[in-house]
Amino acid sequence: MHLKFIIADDHPLFRGALRQVLEAVSAEVSITEVGDFESVVQLVKDQDDLDLLLLDLTMPGGTGLSGLIALKALQPALPIIIVSGTDDSATISRALELGASGFIPKSTSMDGIGDAVRAVLNGDIWLPAGVEITAESDAETRDLLQRIRTLTPQQMRVLTMLGEGLLNKQIAYELSVSEATVKAHVSAVLQKLNVDSRTQAVIVLSKIGAESLRS
Repeated sequence: MHLKFIIADDHPLFRGALRQVLEAVSAEVSITEVGDFESVVQLVKDQDDLDLLLLDLTMPGGTGLSGLIALKALQPALPIIIVSGTDDSATISRALELGASGFIPKSTSMDGIGDAVRAVLNGDIWLPAGVEITAESDAETRDLLQRIRTLTPQQMRVLTMLGEGLLNKQIAYELSVSEATVKAHVSAVLQKLNVDSRTQAVIVLSKIGAESLRS
């Protein structure tokens, strides 16, 4: 079976190591490497037959876990494994809460990365050994996570575009819908997030994502 992978990381040597792992997973693979978040977004927009994305959210243009939200909004069914130097249980738990299929610390051995990739391709969730999923300790953040999970994929896309500072007419163009439809989506997003303005919605997004990963 031919598999299509994306490796998204700004360190060429680490991308090379990940490529070796992925090439050993299947005899037939197509691997695209990118080093900035904008390129990842474009690839996920353009290709609807991807099998797996390995994603470092702290590369240029990345916005922490809000980047994961944006990519899951583009392709909800695409398995995404976060590859990060930040591997505390709270960060891992939050990534899985927001739709990641696995979390690989950058200290993981090549064999361990291979195990993680195979597990996720088989439909499983992969965690580092010894890591336990923990409930979000901050009540406000826990509430925000729950609210974000109620958004539809299209509403999620609208939220991430608001975060990019796009106007309604620009969002309408990107989504190929009318401005009236965008206004309806924005209203629904504000209601589900329990905020009164677009600015407050963007602040919610930044609280969930940009402050999560530091490495």
